[in-house]
Amino acid sequence: MFQEFKAFIAKGNVMDMAVGIIVGAAFTAIVKSMVDDLINPIIGLFTGGIDFTNSYMVLSGDVPEDATLDAAREAGAAVFAHGAFIMAVINFLMIAFVVFMLVRYVNKVKDAAVAKEETPAEEAPAGPTELDVLLEIRDALKK
Repeated sequence: MFQEFKAFIAKGNVMDMAVGIIVGAAFTAIVKSMVDDLINPIIGLFTGGIDFTNSYMVLSGDVPEDATLDAAREAGAAVFAHGAFIMAVINFLMIAFVVFMLVRYVNKVKDAAVAKEETPAEEAPAGPTELDVLLEIRDALKK
């Protein structure tokens, strides 16, 4: 059984999947930072810094009027955190768009590289064929 497990782990597709997951996690951190640290502040300039995160409704429990969502949760109140959900959806859409743009760019670069490889090199001008040479010899002998 141990030998089977060892053979399974050593297969290329399992190792490729593991590398893909690790690289994907690192890539997720990069994209999240790009959205949180670069794109969201720019969008905040145009929207006046609107943040729906602290928009919620108290379903049960006592919460002060101006309490944040975290404070309401710490107070033990049951809250309907629709603002946090809206922000999660907005962040997802921005992250999905950034990933789409990156994948689109990588595909264009890859397609350009493939097209460059497929472009046949210019062929050297073909010399005269055997028939052309024989015809020239014939014509030269006729003179």
